[in-house]
Amino acid sequence: MNRLLFLLFAMAVLCLGVCTRAQSDAPAKKVVFTFDPHFSDADFTALKQAAPNLNIVFPTRDRLMAEIVDADAIVGGITREQLLAAKKLKWVQVNSAGVEGVLAIPELKHSAITLTNMKIVQGVEIADHAFALLLGLTRRIDVAVANRGTATWPSLADYGPPMELSGKTAIIVGVGGIGTQIAVRAKAFGMTVIGVDPNDIPITPYLDRTVWPDRLDSVLPEADVVFISAPHTPATEKMIGAAQFSKMKRGALFIAVSRGKIYDAMALVDALKSGQVAGAGVDVTDPEPLPKGHPLWTTGRVIITPHIAGRSDGERARFHEIYLENLIRFGRGERLRHTVDKEKGY
Repeated sequence: MNRLLFLLFAMAVLCLGVCTRAQSDAPAKKVVFTFDPHFSDADFTALKQAAPNLNIVFPTRDRLMAEIVDADAIVGGITREQLLAAKKLKWVQVNSAGVEGVLAIPELKHSAITLTNMKIVQGVEIADHAFALLLGLTRRIDVAVANRGTATWPSLADYGPPMELSGKTAIIVGVGGIGTQIAVRAKAFGMTVIGVDPNDIPITPYLDRTVWPDRLDSVLPEADVVFISAPHTPATEKMIGAAQFSKMKRGALFIAVSRGKIYDAMALVDALKSGQVAGAGVDVTDPEPLPKGHPLWTTGRVIITPHIAGRSDGERARFHEIYLENLIRFGRGERLRHTVDKEKGY
């Protein structure tokens, strides 16, 4: 028995040596960044120690195409031209939660290339922004900002009574990383929260109930506010249109912070004109930028921000965490975080 154990131990040591030598002799995996992530010296030291077989390249614009040709991975944006040039590509990491842009490249969508994004990572700041838009409307901050330009101190009658959120009902369309964070904030304000999502959402104290998208119309009559935080996919394009606005509780508010193509902007304009929707806060529109002369600029109580919900002073640290962990995982051949289902689009 002792001899057998010794032989097994010796074989394990030999295998470990062979495997280690094979790994050290393997060519470095080349990772090309299409932007400057501003990694610190400490970041690079950690990467070198954890994934020594990575060759990370930060090419200038004029060298980008040449470096991409033999890249195993690309971090940042990618064009169809770049994709076709990258013959060895195995992984693409994008810098946003939305991936509809890169999935519009058929050679990427229908390939074995792994796509990862920033879902969940961007939920915190976008949820903050969603509530900034909502509170701007419910507390009449939009009116106060407009009056500042004329140095007018209006009466409460001019304002109309501000709305309190406690006891109101929020419908959240898309309960992923962003929608979950919106639900946390809505529940903290004392709201009843209903999620709409194609996935089965685990029981959570932040959601009172969830329904699948085919039951959206059945819950819209309960909505005091509707949040749009779903990804843009063929299934979600224009899923909020005239029929959906008409089913909302009259005087409801509408907040969109994910993608502008999920709602029909002209249908929203009509709902605002009729008073069916009392106000809207939109960080995303279709088209973008929203052109001069578009009726959303001048119809009803609408707060428009220029697609900035995903920006914050804390995003860089969270982005770096994903970059570094996925680079280490890629170097080790491990499963990557935040992998996108390219058929579903998220």
